[in-house]
Formats: sequence, C-alpha cells, structure tokens
Amino acid sequence: MPATKGEQGTKQPTINDVAALAGVSKKTVSRVINRSEFIAEKTRKAVQEAIETLGFVPNPQARALAFRRNFLIALLHDNPNAQTVLNFQQGVLDAIKDSDLALLVRPVDRGSDRMLEDVRVFLEKQRPIGAMLLPPISENDALAALCSELGVRYVRVGSAPLDDAAHCVSSNDREVVAEAVRKLISLGHRRIGFVRGPVGFRSAAEREEGFHAALREAGLTLPPDYFAPGNYRYAAGIEAGEKLLSLAEPPTALFCSNDEMAAGVMSVAHGKGIAVPGDLSIIGFDDSPTATHIWPALSTVRWPIREMGARAARTLVPDFLDGAARTAAADESPVLASTFVERQSVAPPTTA
Repeated sequence: MPATKGEQGTKQPTINDVAALAGVSKKTVSRVINRSEFIAEKTRKAVQEAIETLGFVPNPQARALAFRRNFLIALLHDNPNAQTVLNFQQGVLDAIKDSDLALLVRPVDRGSDRMLEDVRVFLEKQRPIGAMLLPPISENDALAALCSELGVRYVRVGSAPLDDAAHCVSSNDREVVAEAVRKLISLGHRRIGFVRGPVGFRSAAEREEGFHAALREAGLTLPPDYFAPGNYRYAAGIEAGEKLLSLAEPPTALFCSNDEMAAGVMSVAHGKGIAVPGDLSIIGFDDSPTATHIWPALSTVRWPIREMGARAARTLVPDFLDGAARTAAADESPVLASTFVERQSVAPPTTA
C-alpha cells in the first residue's frame, strides 16, 4: 500500500506510488499528467485524486523528455512598437498563468538573409511546444512552413486572416478604420490627411485601405500631399506633422496609423499654435496608454492586442490549459473586433 502525504515523511512520492494508489499503470499516470485526450474521465479523476492525496509533483524534465519538447511557448517578433509586444505578451501570460507553460520571447530580424536559419536554430535548440508569430513576420509564409516542418505548432497574428482558423488570430483593421474616418466625414471634415504605417506591413495596408474605402463612400478625392509616410514611431509622427501642417491648405483632420505617430503629430500642432481639436482633429490606432497620456486625450481605434495574445495562446495550446480556458478555446472565433473610441481630439472643423 503506497504511503499517503502524511505518512511519507521526507520521502518524495513517485509516479509508481501514484499508479499503485490509483490502481492503474505508470503509463496511464503519465498520460493523465500530460493531459492526453485518450483517458476515460473516471480514470483521470482517480489519478488526479491519488496525486493530490500523495502530494506528488511531476518532474518537469521527465515530462519534457516524454514530449520531446520543453514546456515553453515562443513569441517571435520584429515589431517596432514595444508597447504592442508588451501588451500581447501580457495577454499570453493571462492565458497560461495556471498552466505548466512558460513564455519565451525572441526578437528576430526580418531584414536579415539568415532570418529563417536563425529561427530554425532557435526552435531546434529550445524545442518549444509552439510559436506565436507577431506581424510583420507572421505574414511570412516560409516562416509558418518552417514551424510545420519542425513539428512546432504555430499561430499567426495579423490585421487580417493569414491562415486557417487553427493557425491564425486576427483583427478587422480595414472595417474599423473606415468607421473612424466616417466619423470625421460626418462631422463635416473634407480635408482629411493620412499618416501611413511601415511599408510592407499588412496592418499598414489594411488601415490605409479602410481609409480609402470611407473616402470612396463619401465621394471624396484627396491630393497626394495629404498622405505622409510613417513607421509606427513617434519621430515619424513629428515628421508627418511638419509636412502636413505646413501645407498652404492643411488638412482639418488626420488619421494616423497608430497612436505613437498621432502623438508626434499632436506635438507639432501644439508647437505651431494649431488647436486640437479646434483647428485640427486627430485619430490614432491602438488605444495604447499614450492615447490617454497626452492632451487632449486621443480618439483612437482600440486594437484588442492583449486579448489577441490570450486567444493566440489558447488557440496554440488548448490541451495544456485547464477547465474554462480549454473550453473557451474550442468556442472562440479567430477574429477579434477592434472598436472606435471617441475622446477629446475630434470635433467639427472650424473652416471649410
């Protein structure tokens, strides 16, 4: 008869003790510990009760050896916006907090000729169960194919669907940007400028397409001077603001492809004595902390990046999560809706 928790003294219970108390094989105990789907609920309950009675703690190294994987999930990114990465990371941690999993964050260089080889070496060395790919590298089909080749689960995150539902979590950037621009048009703005995102980013293209869609609906055509390049950084917003607000007939409203650039534009407006929103309405994208840390508070699109992180983790490793998290993963849509948040930076134009 195996000893119970109180009878064990200083001796640590083993998997053999659990098997004996539950009346099952050592292999069955291992399957329960590793959350195999092929275990009867009655058997699973008996093993779990034996584990609790004995105070047995599974050996993580042994579990990793059985899986031929470490209990890690990797976050791969090459994103210029640190806040986006941090918010996504927090969502992942929300999802895995009650599991045995740990998060490993790995920046990569999408401009390097060795990117795929570097990622291959990383995945082969760390042996994670799965990888989450943030934009823009999530848009790289060869990277997704590499994960499949190595037997590493993957989820691609983007501003539009990039893969099938089992491998993708996305948002609806195009539609919600169109909604935000319609708001400006409804207030009477006709001279509306646009600060682009980085060249080659799907998110930048989706947001710009949403902008153009709203203009087409309203029958508006804008001069090329009303469009400024950007890269999702504050300094790019400064440059865009200097360009757009120095025009002979400047825009009365601006849509910026993220909040950091919108903050840069607003700083230029303040420096030029241009009142926001009296003389210039500004809308951003993300609803990052920046949006409420500047004055006036920024109207913006709330990108649910933290929720996308949690959903990506649940999509990636539902079998390693417990209870409600596992159930939620089975019922969730791969598309999360962004929403327009109106604050103090938007008002009707004071000039035609």
